[in-house]
Amino acid sequence: MKKIWIAAIASALALSAAACNTGTDKPLTNRSKNPLKKITFVLDWTPNTNHTGLYVAQEKGYFEEVGLEVEIVQPPEGGAEVLVASGKAQFGVSFQDTMAPALVGDNALPIKAVAAILQHNTSGIVSRKGEGMNTPKGLEGKKYATWESPIELATLQNVVEKDGGDFEKVELIPNTITDEVSALKTQAVDAIWIFYGWAGIKTQLEALETDYFAFSDINPVFDYYTPVVIAGSQFLEEEPDTAKAFLTALKKGYEDAAADPEKAAAILCQAVPELDPELAAASQKYLSPQYLADSPRWGYMDPARWNGFYSWLNENGLSDPQLPEQIGFTNEYLPQ
Repeated sequence: MKKIWIAAIASALALSAAACNTGTDKPLTNRSKNPLKKITFVLDWTPNTNHTGLYVAQEKGYFEEVGLEVEIVQPPEGGAEVLVASGKAQFGVSFQDTMAPALVGDNALPIKAVAAILQHNTSGIVSRKGEGMNTPKGLEGKKYATWESPIELATLQNVVEKDGGDFEKVELIPNTITDEVSALKTQAVDAIWIFYGWAGIKTQLEALETDYFAFSDINPVFDYYTPVVIAGSQFLEEEPDTAKAFLTALKKGYEDAAADPEKAAAILCQAVPELDPELAAASQKYLSPQYLADSPRWGYMDPARWNGFYSWLNENGLSDPQLPEQIGFTNEYLPQ
C-alpha cells in the first residue's frame, strides 16, 4: 500500500532529493584516525517526522561518534525493501503490513525489522466531520479511496463488520490522492486511510473539521508496527557490530526528538527546507511521545504483537504461504 503512495508522489520525491543531500553531504568534522564506515539508509517516502530521529542523529554527529558515515537516500519505485535486500542499502524504512508478502514464498526477500520507529499504529480513517463516518459502520454508502491492497481491504472489512456494518455497501474508488485535505474538501472522496501524525495534523492546520477513528481502537490486532527500520539479513549476520553501532546512534537521535520536539522539527526543516515548518512542528509535537510511548526502550518490538498481526493474516488467507512465527523481526541489535 505504501509503495503505491510512493508512485503517486514521484514528483515530490524528485524535489526532496536535493534536500536530503543537504543533510548528508556536509563536511565531517570529527573524523578519527580510522576512516568512517559508510552506511546507506533508504527512506520509504519523502522526508517527514517519522524520520526526524535519523536527521537529528545526523546533525548532532551521533553516527560519527560510533564510526559511521550515513548517506540518506530516496526510495526506488519498488520501495526500500528491494534496495536493502540487495545490499545496496544497509538500512531502510518499511512497515509490518507491507513487509509481509516479501517475507515468504520463492521470491522472499532477506530482510528483517530491527527497530520500531513508532510504538503504536497511528493510522485510521479520516472523513468530513458530521457526515456519520466517525465509526466504521458509517462508511456504508460512502466513497472510500482504496489502493486495492488485499491487506488494506481485509482490514477495512474487519472494522466495518465489527461495528455492525455491511462492507459490501462501501463504495470503493481508486486512490489517486496526493492531498488529503483537498480531496475531502472537494468531495472527491468521503473517507481516506491516513497516518494521523502527518495528514491528520494537516487537516487541523488547514481548518478542515474531520471525524477520525483508529484501526487499533476497533481491533487490537491492528496495533502492529508501522513504520519500522529494516536491515538486510546478510548484512546483520556479517556485520553485527556495525548494525548495533548504527542503532545505538539512531536511538539517541529519536530520544532527543522525543525530549525536544521543537528543536527536532527545526533540525528536520534545516535538512529538508521544502517542508512546511508549521506542519513539521505540529506533526513533531504529536509524534514525539509516540517514539517511546509505553515501551521499555526505543525500537523494541513486542513479539506477541508482531506475531499476533501475522497470525491474523494467516487466519484470513492473506499470506500464501503462511507466515511462520518470529519471522521478519529481531530485537537482537537494539542497545539495552
